[in-house]
Amino acid sequence: MTLILNEEQELLRDSAKSFVDDQWQLNQLRANRASPKSGTIDTGLWQQMVELGWAAIPFPEEFGGLGLGYAELGIVMEEAGRKLLISPLLSSVVLSGSAIELAGNNDQKTEHLPKICDGSGLYAMAYQETSRHEPENVHAALTKSDGGYQLSGHKQLVINGGSANHLVVVCRSSGDAGDRDGLSLVLVNSSAAGVSIANNLLLDSTPSANITFTDVPISPEDILGEIGNAADVLDEVYARAAIALSADMLGGIQSAFEMTLEYLKVREQFGAKIGTFQGLKHRAGRWFCEVELSRAIVLKALRSIDSGSSNLARVSNACKARCTATYQLSGKEGIQMHGGIGVTDEHDIGLYFKRARVTEILLGDTSFHTDQVLRTSQVAY
Repeated sequence: MTLILNEEQELLRDSAKSFVDDQWQLNQLRANRASPKSGTIDTGLWQQMVELGWAAIPFPEEFGGLGLGYAELGIVMEEAGRKLLISPLLSSVVLSGSAIELAGNNDQKTEHLPKICDGSGLYAMAYQETSRHEPENVHAALTKSDGGYQLSGHKQLVINGGSANHLVVVCRSSGDAGDRDGLSLVLVNSSAAGVSIANNLLLDSTPSANITFTDVPISPEDILGEIGNAADVLDEVYARAAIALSADMLGGIQSAFEMTLEYLKVREQFGAKIGTFQGLKHRAGRWFCEVELSRAIVLKALRSIDSGSSNLARVSNACKARCTATYQLSGKEGIQMHGGIGVTDEHDIGLYFKRARVTEILLGDTSFHTDQVLRTSQVAY
């Protein structure tokens, strides 16, 4: 399994970098704070990304996709992460698209995947009910009603939920919160009766929403896969999403490092460039090693999705744990090496620290993923 980019992937990276540099500036994150309750994305910018084919990258050609893979999607997400670009790539393409692709029947895939690919539909996945990633801690209830089902419950941290016109909802059709059995996936129109959306922004200006479902009617045609048996599908959906998010994080990690390295070369103190101080050299050297380790595991993990690796869950756990720790290091070291200016809102390094804090809690922090590895390890005594 090669961990270097081929010629076509290099061209995709150059194209993505050029687009992000031309169309997105970090000041947009600051501007978003002026309307924190709007919780919407720049649809014009998203349509430009769709026209570049980004939304279609991982899906089969029969459903309007490009038939490429997560290795290619990861390249795009990495370049987006370098400039902290806000887009529905994770929420619509990876989370919702994977759920539909893996759990949906042919009719559901034929109806919904082309909408994701051509941008005519914007999807978000509502899966989290607490402040931390707890995949099986689901209370939202799917109950039988005349001719179908009803959905009631509450979801939070629904990324881009305020912009989406379709929601993929994780709910419980049987069992108790914490059980793997009894989890189901349903499709919900965001404008349906009984759906209430409260928009907000996360710390890094990412649009998010809290969504309440009150006796929302669900037809049998809106159920993805077999009722009560969604846990295995969700395992792969979350694994894909954690790896794709790690690719985005890798872009931010690299930008924070490069920005700080440049500052060490120009900032003078005590009559010398601070980059010549031995203590800072050692810290920068350690940071560089962590960046390269993160790059290697992200490339490995992306290719594990495409190859259908049986070890995908463990690779995903290791990838997200590593990138979370490295992004935290990047945010802290970046601010400390910049000194006082690093804690001001005017300097961009603080924006990367904020993104590091948000991506830490999305799809599981280091402790969560380390625990998952330990739970599945065979330890010999």
